[in-house]
Amino acid sequence: MNYSKLISERHWNLSDKGERENNREELFIDDIIQKEHIEREILSRLDGINTVFDGGAGAGRFSIMLAKKGIKVTHFDISQPMIEKARELAIAAGVEDHIVFVKGALEDLSLYSDSEFDMVISFDAPISYTYPNQAEVIENLIRIAKKKIIISVSSRLGSLPYFANPIQKNQFIIDKNTDDKFARWCLDNEKNQVENFIYDKEICENVFNDGLCEDIEKSVESYNNGEAPWPITYLFMPDELKSLLEKNGVSDVHLAGPGAYARTIPNEILMKIMNDEKQKVDFLDFCYQYDNNPYVCGMGKDNLLAYGELKGKSHRR
Repeated sequence: MNYSKLISERHWNLSDKGERENNREELFIDDIIQKEHIEREILSRLDGINTVFDGGAGAGRFSIMLAKKGIKVTHFDISQPMIEKARELAIAAGVEDHIVFVKGALEDLSLYSDSEFDMVISFDAPISYTYPNQAEVIENLIRIAKKKIIISVSSRLGSLPYFANPIQKNQFIIDKNTDDKFARWCLDNEKNQVENFIYDKEICENVFNDGLCEDIEKSVESYNNGEAPWPITYLFMPDELKSLLEKNGVSDVHLAGPGAYARTIPNEILMKIMNDEKQKVDFLDFCYQYDNNPYVCGMGKDNLLAYGELKGKSHRR
């Protein structure tokens, strides 16, 4: 039984997922930085792109942006609430006729032919939630791409600092008076998180060595008890991701770590920067430059971004 897929389906189909996903850039500075970085990567690579497959497209963060450019987008997601929110936003933006909404899991892309889409994108780590099938999923995303691929996966090096800093997300919260459930939990539990924290070297070493963020047995037990645990997550190393892409015919692979620069700056300074429009523009420009440096690619927010070209590939279905 593919518990990874079942757990992901239950988690992402929780009724509030679409609305919460849509509000992230209003709540967290690191999400603003990540979205800004990815938008730049996409928009700089649209020459000759007429069709795009957006795998794990969520509430339409990038599929709607692409549809506004006149591109035909297949918005593919495992979550019905996410799709409903994306459709609502697409209608409001007047671009619903440029988007095909499909409910499905990345583990099964058999609907799509080789090289069917000019560009394939997949962001915010849905690939990492397909463990133990993540390598096969990447292979199939490449299979259906004709010209370019841009993806992000969960980063092992970027995620490990959270195991030594349970309040790291608080650094990026924009509004300390927010009513958002997750942001509110982070703020209200900060003191307890600090007081009860115990550094566990063994857990860090296990994650570092095998890349698994969750205890699979506990996740399965929780699922069988009717709960909706966080999806089983596989964390990639940079050289591992690059190797998988190149092995499957992707050339000119470049890796980036959106958020690497910002995670070094305390909330008080980040807020001053983000509340001044000129400083904000300059800051986001430099974040993009810094986070694109290959020496920091693994230390982004918690995602590892990769893009590359497909030249003269020959996949068989």
